[in-house]
Amino acid sequence: MTAFSGSHLQLRVELRYIKPAIWRQLVVPADATLDVVHQVLQIAFGWKDSHLHDFHVGDVRFGMTGVDDELLAVREHAAPLGAITREGSMFVYRYDFGDDWEHEEPDREPLRLECLDGARACPPEDCGGPPGYQNLLRVLSDPRDEEYADMRRWVGRAFDPERFEREKINKKIAVIARRLVASSPAVANLAMCREMT
Repeated sequence: MTAFSGSHLQLRVELRYIKPAIWRQLVVPADATLDVVHQVLQIAFGWKDSHLHDFHVGDVRFGMTGVDDELLAVREHAAPLGAITREGSMFVYRYDFGDDWEHEEPDREPLRLECLDGARACPPEDCGGPPGYQNLLRVLSDPRDEEYADMRRWVGRAFDPERFEREKINKKIAVIARRLVASSPAVANLAMCREMT
């Protein structure tokens, strides 16, 4: 697929190795660079952007600038999404190299920036990756478990693994979109992002 300036891509992003699936369906400008896609994914999944990340498209790794890294990576701020992927291709966004959260973005078709849909809450930061999250869910499902009180205190009383808040995500995406539009003409199409009320 050829990406033209002003076109948009629809992504269905899913956390790997978690069942039932945690996913988001997003619309992003084709000319948004991977550093912008990173910021949108942080908001959409509820991450706090407190860990390293990278993208893998085929055999090519795209990463952050200003990070001492032994692995060769193409700078993500120089890589527009529409230029590095094709329709039907898959790429992986990896966040937090300790917990190793991998997000797949396999399905895309031309379309604006917003979260269209999703399922379930994002796992808490630093919970131990997929195995740690499964353990957290197991403990929280049984108030009689000896770890229940500590785990509940750690994640907070408001944490509900089944909750997905599209409107809240879109309000946060709208804030970042306005900031990005003001700082970069390459992502001017982000202005099309609408706030959900």
